[in-house]
Amino acid sequence: MATYRGAIVDMDGTLVRGDELLSGTEAGVRALRENGISLLLFSNNPTQPPERYVERLGAHGISIDEERVLTSALVTAEFLEAEYDERDAFVVGETYLRDLLRERGFTVRNDPDSAELVVGSIDREFDYDELARALWALEDGSPFIGTDPDVTIPAPERLVPGSGAIINAIAGVAGREPAHILGKPAPQAGAAALERLSVPAEDCLVIGDRLDTDIALGEHIGATTVLVRSRVTTPDILEESPIQPDYILDTIGEIGELLEN
Repeated sequence: MATYRGAIVDMDGTLVRGDELLSGTEAGVRALRENGISLLLFSNNPTQPPERYVERLGAHGISIDEERVLTSALVTAEFLEAEYDERDAFVVGETYLRDLLRERGFTVRNDPDSAELVVGSIDREFDYDELARALWALEDGSPFIGTDPDVTIPAPERLVPGSGAIINAIAGVAGREPAHILGKPAPQAGAAALERLSVPAEDCLVIGDRLDTDIALGEHIGATTVLVRSRVTTPDILEESPIQPDYILDTIGEIGELLEN
């Protein structure tokens, strides 16, 4: 019988929707911890800092250390800091991402002609003029990086456009794809998660509600994958996808039974 020591767990759509806990979250987190499994929460949402997730769960009595929360924004900032000498960035993204890049030594430029690299991400004020500026920033061949591939994301009432939709729009007008898209399921995302957990991939679970990000990440790193059913992954999507989880649960609250069996 497999013994797991770590779990990489998605947030939005798996544990929470907005500020509300999803059914089974408390039982699922408790079962993982009672089985001695270290948790790392990993969100592809680049608009919120780790402390915001700590607060959201803490409001429902679930404690998590800030160091145990990873986001696509953090993966992006760490990758850019390590791999690129360019420091003048044109950023299509929201306040947290911009502030994080500044903290890592980047200058966020509003003038597209002064940008040395371009970062694309979700921006709920994205418009035609911003798309034009992103096009101009890419005209001289500047590196193009995306924070995460999520074309849609779960909102309280229904799905809404995510980073992937904006990245695709920029790529469409620029005529080239990003050099890297750094959230789940990118190799850089898997490496960052495993480094924080300090657990080998073969001893890890990856739990989430999306095949193309959560389950694909688990496949890429060689972990055991658990899909939590949601409105994002419909039965038709699951049936037709080449990416298939090792296990399927209706809620994360069923993880205790899975671990027992």
